[in-house]
Amino acid sequence: MPQGSSHRVVMMVDRGSNPFEMGVTTELFGLRRPELGVPWYDFTLCAPGPVVMHAGMFTMSGISGLEAVETADTVIVPNRPDPENTPDERVLAAIRGAAGRGARLVSFCTGAFTLAAAGVLDGRPATTHWRWADLFRSRFPAVRLEPDVLFVDDGDVLTAAGSAAALDLGLHLVRRDHGAEIANAVGRRLVFAGHRDGGQRQFVERPVPAIPDTSLAPVLAWARERLDLPLTVADLAARAATSAATLHRRFQAELGTTPLAWLNAERAALACRLIENGELRLEAVARASGLGTPANLRVQVRRQTGLSPSAYRARFAASNAEG
Repeated sequence: MPQGSSHRVVMMVDRGSNPFEMGVTTELFGLRRPELGVPWYDFTLCAPGPVVMHAGMFTMSGISGLEAVETADTVIVPNRPDPENTPDERVLAAIRGAAGRGARLVSFCTGAFTLAAAGVLDGRPATTHWRWADLFRSRFPAVRLEPDVLFVDDGDVLTAAGSAAALDLGLHLVRRDHGAEIANAVGRRLVFAGHRDGGQRQFVERPVPAIPDTSLAPVLAWARERLDLPLTVADLAARAATSAATLHRRFQAELGTTPLAWLNAERAALACRLIENGELRLEAVARASGLGTPANLRVQVRRQTGLSPSAYRARFAASNAEG
């Protein structure tokens, strides 16, 4: 996001849209956050007309019409309860117009069906709720569906899985626009756990541990305080008083990722914070974040952010923002 400008986010709602996803989007992009010290988003809800929300709980009226999409920088399409049906042609035309202008397109849950119906996902990777994966494949074979991940970032088109993944993708967008420090501050305000990489699985075997004392939380907290040290998976397993194989299964069950992938993601996030706070030497960032070498730093930061460390610094470093 250019410094000093407000990025315009427009969320399209339609018959049966999920209020949770609308709430997530409003919380992330619609609330004023002057304490962050950066230009925040200009947020608008729009619809083809009055809409009855999810399960007929309430009706929305008095919001903007679809013409709001014409000036949006980011267009968000929420879920729809009837993905087997073709969306309103007015909605599809608005999406195609936004794509033609180069706007960023985002879908939550079965909103991917709407983007696909508009033709903007052909040949591209995308995800949707695992429950609807088979239907999506049958209807849109030209889309490269990735059904097991939380979200897919394909540059100007991003898609999230089930409703809770909307929050993951929303914070990912904040991170892309404003950097890790701002995204972490927003996450703390939401009392939301740290960054979950989009490649994590949608469905985990035990999302909430039955006995909190046996969860991975103590091990994760211990590791986060020691990321600059040469921690290994074996070290994590020893701290958890278990074998490496059992630790791997527990990470998959509770977090949907592997211990090594988690360590790399946490170290890359720390590296980004160091870069944002003004550390200029890649060797120092690599050492302080536990990534070891500038070469590994470049690989891991690019994997997590899509940017090289130097490009990340140019975009998010505090000294640049102050200038």
